[in-house]
Amino acid sequence: MDNDVDSPAGSEAVLRAAGLSKSFFGVPVLSNADLTLFPGQVHGLVGENGAGKSTLMKLLAGVHQRDSGTIEIAGQAVDFSHPTQAHAAGLSTVFQEFNLLPERSVAENIFLGREPRRGILTDTRTMQARTSELLAELGVSSIRPGSPVSSLSVAQQQIVEIAKAISYDARIISMDEPTAALAGPEVELLYEIIRRLTSRGVAVLYVSHRLKEIFDLCDIITVLKDGQVVGCHPASELDDAALVRLMVGRPISAYFPDIEPGTAVGEVVLRAEKCGNDQLDSIDLSLRTGEIVGVAGLQGSGRTELLEALFGAAPFTRGTMELSGVRYAGRSPREAVRRGIALITEDRKSEGLSLNQSILDNALSVVRSVFPSRNRKARAGIPAMFSSLEVGARDLSQEVQYLSGGNQQKVVLAKWLAVNPRVVLLDEPTRGIDVGAKLAVYQLMRSLAANGAAILMVSSEIPEVLGMADRILVLRDGRIAGTAPPESTEEEVLALAAGVRADQEASQ
Repeated sequence: MDNDVDSPAGSEAVLRAAGLSKSFFGVPVLSNADLTLFPGQVHGLVGENGAGKSTLMKLLAGVHQRDSGTIEIAGQAVDFSHPTQAHAAGLSTVFQEFNLLPERSVAENIFLGREPRRGILTDTRTMQARTSELLAELGVSSIRPGSPVSSLSVAQQQIVEIAKAISYDARIISMDEPTAALAGPEVELLYEIIRRLTSRGVAVLYVSHRLKEIFDLCDIITVLKDGQVVGCHPASELDDAALVRLMVGRPISAYFPDIEPGTAVGEVVLRAEKCGNDQLDSIDLSLRTGEIVGVAGLQGSGRTELLEALFGAAPFTRGTMELSGVRYAGRSPREAVRRGIALITEDRKSEGLSLNQSILDNALSVVRSVFPSRNRKARAGIPAMFSSLEVGARDLSQEVQYLSGGNQQKVVLAKWLAVNPRVVLLDEPTRGIDVGAKLAVYQLMRSLAANGAAILMVSSEIPEVLGMADRILVLRDGRIAGTAPPESTEEEVLALAAGVRADQEASQ
């Protein structure tokens, strides 16, 4: 497929990939894929989990070797067998999983393995001066070259990865889900850094599940489905609906499914009054059966801390709670699970799953730990549950680490559904998964509510909160700043989260 669309006037492609194919264990994951990048452009690469995006990026970066096809950089054929060769050719990749050594300094990480020398010693002064220059190029003054990486925020570590990429004099930078763990202001900083890079003629390959970012940043969008390129278009020729149709192969009339027939908001199942701890204060809330309550707020507002307190992972130290009218101490996760509360954590890989264990073992992990007498009954119901969740896997013995992000998230959900919770706490339930998997999660939430569960959902994506919640709690500085109806605008919710009037925010 020719994707030389909307090339800058007079510009020659900085990268051309043609007919790239790759199989693992005889299973094709990428077939005859083409990609062309031009200097100074941001090229979006989108598709569902398992579509082949990561494989394509890793072929370009020299992490994997292609089975067939060609790659040219600035008109010269290249054949990378290691990422260092890609770096030397001017192609750097910033992967979603950072490749930094936490106890070493920023400068040491950026120049790892190629430190400037003064005789046999590392020239630390020169290395730190070059690091300062790189950070200045990105418009960043808040990171010190000598600071240990462990002292940096996730956003700052992302910047270090980008600085490391450009330290190779990169003409092409690939970014894999660069905003997955960033909050709003940090995303804006990343936008500015990308604009600085393209203004210098760098070509950026940008992979994201967040369609807003794709349309905000990208000049060209290539769509992968089932390992094949199904479209390459100027971003100006697409909208959300058209892009989703290309990605999933079917139209989606709305991102958020309607409330299921028969769903009724009923009695209060969880109540908290005047609750607080070191991170939270004056928390008053109630969750009702059949209800989805959204939680919005800026980074650091206490959203995750609220879920952890309700679940007993970081308990409230003051105030009172009740479950269906009975006192609930909330002193430990085990108590919470026994009382019918489930917590789907934000980080599924480190907190939600045992990646080297099978799907079945993961799905039964909570039952085995807290309700061992239910193991046989729960095990019998697992195949039907996974069928209803449409988990894409070979069989239940497959290790979870080999599943896509969306399917891993479904395994996390299944693990908790196996204990039939009355209250479901969801922390960023769709982070890092594609639109098709998101729709499956939304449908599951609607089904749980229809069956009488009470749901409390934290999300950094305000459209998601507005699209799914019956009402919205907005946190600010560890307190509930107010509530908002689902018909609120994004600006109104953000204004409440930031502590300004909506008309003030609109004018800024």
